[in-house]
Amino acid sequence: MSFKQPDLPYAMGALVPFLSEEQVNFHYGKHHAAYCAKLNSLVQGTPQSEMALEDLVVQAEGAVFNNAAQAWNHTFYWRCLTQPGHGGAPKGDFKAAIERSFHSIEAFKDEFSKAAVGIFGSGWAWLGMDNQGRLEILALSNADNPLRHGKRPLMTIDVLEHAYYIDYRNDRLRYVASFWDSVNWSFIEQLYSDGHDAAIGRNG
Repeated sequence: MSFKQPDLPYAMGALVPFLSEEQVNFHYGKHHAAYCAKLNSLVQGTPQSEMALEDLVVQAEGAVFNNAAQAWNHTFYWRCLTQPGHGGAPKGDFKAAIERSFHSIEAFKDEFSKAAVGIFGSGWAWLGMDNQGRLEILALSNADNPLRHGKRPLMTIDVLEHAYYIDYRNDRLRYVASFWDSVNWSFIEQLYSDGHDAAIGRNG
């Protein structure tokens, strides 16, 4: 079995003005694609080639982990985004959960943005949920992922320079500030709902 890079859930130019078509083309078509290709070359002919990608993220080490996690993380990142101005806003149980954990939506955005901007070098800022349904912001380096820490990922932003350098050069702060207008809140809310139901025993 080989690990296939999923198609983007929108056209290459759909994220303008947050991300240009050129930026998305390089990020998705070069960097994300390279992680998938490298992962396949590393696991070809081994039992790991038959594992689910998420299981590889949790269990693998070294180069296999790095490429599996970056393949998974990037696919998740693309799904967290939508056409600027069309993402809506947190609502319902998910909105209430954010307010319980961070006091307000704006306070959550501020804390998440600070985590993203403050990561030294490369990495990802995540919103994760534990097995009791509690929300937490995680600032993780390089390919690290909440799955490795027993958390369910709900949202992420990629702060590796290849995610924003064409459009924002070295201005990570401006990139992170622009991110909020393109967040796909309905995707994140569904993940929260599914995970919360599982945590309290209503699924399966």
